[in-house]
Amino acid sequence: MADGKVVIETAGLSKRFWGGFRGKDVHALVDVSLGVASGEIFGLLGPNGAGKTTMVKILLGSLRPSSGSASISGHECRTRLARQKVGFLPENHRFPPYLTGIQMLYVYGGMAGLSRKQINAKAGPLLEMVGMSRWRKTRIKKYSKGMMQRLGLAQALLNDPDILFLDEPTDGVDPIGRHEIRNILLELKRQGKTIFLNSHLLAEVESVCDRVAILDKGKLIKTGPVIGLTAAKPGYTIETHSLSEETAHKIAAAFPQVQVTGNVVHATFDDARQVNDLIDFLRSNQVDLISVAPIKVSLEDSFMQLIRGNEAGD
Repeated sequence: MADGKVVIETAGLSKRFWGGFRGKDVHALVDVSLGVASGEIFGLLGPNGAGKTTMVKILLGSLRPSSGSASISGHECRTRLARQKVGFLPENHRFPPYLTGIQMLYVYGGMAGLSRKQINAKAGPLLEMVGMSRWRKTRIKKYSKGMMQRLGLAQALLNDPDILFLDEPTDGVDPIGRHEIRNILLELKRQGKTIFLNSHLLAEVESVCDRVAILDKGKLIKTGPVIGLTAAKPGYTIETHSLSEETAHKIAAAFPQVQVTGNVVHATFDDARQVNDLIDFLRSNQVDLISVAPIKVSLEDSFMQLIRGNEAGD
């Protein structure tokens, strides 16, 4: 469970790339302020070019911001202390193809400062956790994209990080593998680890993340709990046995926010109790109801509405 302590924080974070003498400067990030609490899974969302990769690079200390600040566990992101207990799985990572899976963990574990004894103790359980034990002695050049992602996740966990940055962790993974990785992330959360997740698979984000931030054109346009972003005005689909044209006109006159398509009534209200008024109205007009079903708004629907709204506001 998230304990409320902020472990990843940005304040007024901005990054501008110089466009050269003839080019136009690119504002990759514009005054972004957010905080990620210890023990939560936090999703960073946005369309291509939104600034997600730039933000992750700044948080990992590989890119300097133009202004503002970014810190991990209270330490400025470019310091060694900030990166000590951080694991990272980059997008489109490349491992030496001539190494086996277990050899790769020894190489990366050594670069992380782990002793051979420490790597011996961790490599086996990690490969087992990500479902790669059978291929531990297989050369990486024979791995599929999904197998590479699993091995990359094991690599990111080698130093037992408190904070894990994952960039598209299920990219190229089959549905069963995505389900297994999702369970791994939830188990890591139960262990108290903080996970910063960057993914374009919104259904995946919705299923594991506690909170999300949505970037567009370098600006933070929304942040909050997933359940808050998917909560919209109450919507309902009411299927009827039949609707005459006359009754459809009556419905439109009495309920302007309702749409009628054939024998189906689509309704969105400010108050969920208003659906009862609509049902009473239909019954008073001798309309036989077959079903009344609430409409669930997905994170993808909410995401698209926010992005389109942001574009309309420009």
